[in-house]
Amino acid sequence: MASHNELGKKGEDAAVEFLQNKGHEILTRNYRYSRAEIDIISKENGIIIFSEVKTRSSNQFGFPEEFVSDKQIRLIKEAAEEFLYEHHLETEVRFDIISITINHKNEIKIKHIEDAFFHTND
Repeated sequence: MASHNELGKKGEDAAVEFLQNKGHEILTRNYRYSRAEIDIISKENGIIIFSEVKTRSSNQFGFPEEFVSDKQIRLIKEAAEEFLYEHHLETEVRFDIISITINHKNEIKIKHIEDAFFHTND
């Protein structure tokens, strides 16, 4: 596995543990629909949360959350709609970004951005 893939998996694993510690029930990981992927789908207090995890080894070129593109947001929204449809869910939803930096000493910093982008019918 390429080192960037290993870093990404390590970041996702850290994000899952972080969310579970906050009381989230993890429903699925790496949900795919068409060309989109949602890293983590969880549930907390009756709200379905679609989380995009961005992991970097440093903030030298910007913070991880700055690398979520408008196209990626659009694809995540499409995949979220499909997930809700597939599972017959009509509930409140939220889109979060979990920004993770793992430095060369293996120190992990997590920033959880709730309501990072909004669910609209655009």
